[in-house]
Amino acid sequence: MIIGTQLNKATFDENYDAIVIGSGIGGLCTAAILAKKGQKVLVLEKHYTAGGFTHTYKRKGFEWDVGVHYIGEVHRPYSPLRTVFDYITDGNLKWHKMDDVYDKVNIGDEEFSFRSGRENLQNDLIQRFPEEEEAIKKYISLVRQINRDLSFFFLDRIVPKFVGTLLRKLTKNKFRQYSQLTVHEVLESLTSNELLKAILTTQMGDYGHPPKEASFAMHAVVVKHYFDGASYPVGGSSSIAAHALPVIEKPGGQVVVSAGVSKVLIEDNAAYGVELENGQTILGKKVVSGVGVLNTFNHLLDQKYKEEFGFNDLTKSVKPSLAHICIYIGLDKSVSDLGIKNTNRWIYPTKDYDKNFADYTSGATKELPLTYISFPSAKDPEWMKNHPNKGTVEVLGLAPFEWFEKWKDTKWRKRGDDYLQYKEEMGKDLLEVLYKHVPEVKGHIAYSEISTPLSTKTFCYYEHGEIYGLEHTKERFLQDRLRPKTSIENFYLTGQDIITAGVGAALISGVFTVIVMEGIIKSRKLISMITPKKKKS
Repeated sequence: MIIGTQLNKATFDENYDAIVIGSGIGGLCTAAILAKKGQKVLVLEKHYTAGGFTHTYKRKGFEWDVGVHYIGEVHRPYSPLRTVFDYITDGNLKWHKMDDVYDKVNIGDEEFSFRSGRENLQNDLIQRFPEEEEAIKKYISLVRQINRDLSFFFLDRIVPKFVGTLLRKLTKNKFRQYSQLTVHEVLESLTSNELLKAILTTQMGDYGHPPKEASFAMHAVVVKHYFDGASYPVGGSSSIAAHALPVIEKPGGQVVVSAGVSKVLIEDNAAYGVELENGQTILGKKVVSGVGVLNTFNHLLDQKYKEEFGFNDLTKSVKPSLAHICIYIGLDKSVSDLGIKNTNRWIYPTKDYDKNFADYTSGATKELPLTYISFPSAKDPEWMKNHPNKGTVEVLGLAPFEWFEKWKDTKWRKRGDDYLQYKEEMGKDLLEVLYKHVPEVKGHIAYSEISTPLSTKTFCYYEHGEIYGLEHTKERFLQDRLRPKTSIENFYLTGQDIITAGVGAALISGVFTVIVMEGIIKSRKLISMITPKKKKS
């Protein structure tokens, strides 16, 4: 299903209240909120369907998500994430809670299950490591403290830079403090138990860095996000964009796909529209870029704006995040018939994640440092109605973009036999891990297809195939330029680059962008929506 209107069928108005470049969840959220305020918004998407990393694709009767594998907190109707999702979809987007054991990790021969509930996690860890009870309780407490102070980081994104600078000088908070410590540094201060540390860092694939590189604040945000388990969109991840679309269209807006933007139009330091890749000009009172900081300043703006932004300094300090390879698998039976649950699997060869990553990326070993296995068809309660007697699996692994650089200028499906052979060999490594840990699928694979960082570059337009935008190292959290407001009047940023990694953060970025566009006084309802509320008894 294609979500949005194809460019060759679209009719544009003379002027829009806002033009949003990119239909990832940050852009969709921005557009939908503005539409709820009665504004006519145009969303322009280069891909053939809207949704960014929330879109799905189909082959041979199968369908897979490309970026939404599970989302925390949305099963709680009072949570900020659920409140915003409900708001931008008029409550039509539904969620299905995953099994109690939502993540299972294998580290060599060791195994640990992550159960829903903070107390369950703490108790299960203490039962496994009774001698580490004090360290475990300190860890859980620290994660909670850092997330309580996350509001200071959020506030810094929406106030003027000079106010943010003043706030940072006058306030001391755990989020900022621990953003400048690595995961390795913090865990070393809590325990010397290597297996415990490895289990605690299992979900590092959700932000893309091993312990000695990742900011502990980013780690803490991800851990807390899944304290109470995880959910999946009913109808698949494309349901997010599908249900946001009518909200955007209601006041006269539209989402147009196959509509790449070549540049933002600026006069007297004020944005007034965009030029499409076909040369067509479209006017708008305000322009928002949701395609990432690197794409925005490398491809949509003139050199002088890069200099004003401090783009070169930023890119010297902060690099693109990790890239990946994925094998998308279609099964000739449903996963329930094969006895498979919807639990995600994280596979690590040893406890030393940093060494595993370093050895793999340097070519010292072919052993995958991290493998993630997801069962999207098991997470969606509507799957069997739409795809009877079929199942899907996704197996992801690390794949540095540099390994594929020689083919970066080739076109999809025309990259050559050497490329096909190379990615097939990598796919075999992923299958080997799958068969070892989920042997039930063996003999039931009806279809498979391998994507690489070049696939991400082609369809999601991230130059280096990155999946989390800018990396989440300590340096990332020193960049006060990563905020919705730019030095160009009427031009704003949204998406995961201005907050943190993931669908949830990108969603909230849309709220922040509208708050900055409209002003705090007019945004009291939005601020209330993203303010955590106590659970009702």
